[in-house]
Amino acid sequence: MPDLDRQPTPDRGPMVAPPSGSTGPAARPVPGPLPPSLAGLPPRSVPETRPTPLQQQYVLLSVPGLISGFIAISALELGMPFGGLLIKVCVLVGAPLLALANADAIIRIWRAAWAWMPVDRTRGLFRLAWVLTASVLWVVLIGVALIVLLS
Repeated sequence: MPDLDRQPTPDRGPMVAPPSGSTGPAARPVPGPLPPSLAGLPPRSVPETRPTPLQQQYVLLSVPGLISGFIAISALELGMPFGGLLIKVCVLVGAPLLALANADAIIRIWRAAWAWMPVDRTRGLFRLAWVLTASVLWVVLIGVALIVLLS
């Protein structure tokens, strides 16, 4: 059986304190120089300046919503009418959770798009296209939920 105790980590260079008001770890390593293979390439990421309101609860909101959707779609496939009680209960439980999780994701993508604009305009515009797509799907989610609940 392998030993599961925490293994020592190699020294990663000097440590710096996080910005005031940060809830992250006490200190983080300072990134060193890039390896030669990455030296001439554009940046692969930009730092997130502030977390979205529901970032820590994203999975906790998404999973029950997705399970409710799975049950509702399975019930429809098995012949339950569109306005059936089980379908309405699943939509009543799952739609608000998915709407909240997706709204939080849209905010995060929006912020990422504007963080990328000064660094790489093309990547920023690509993320703005995803904001538009996610917003359309969010409106469709709300519309379908209302149709199911009012039928």
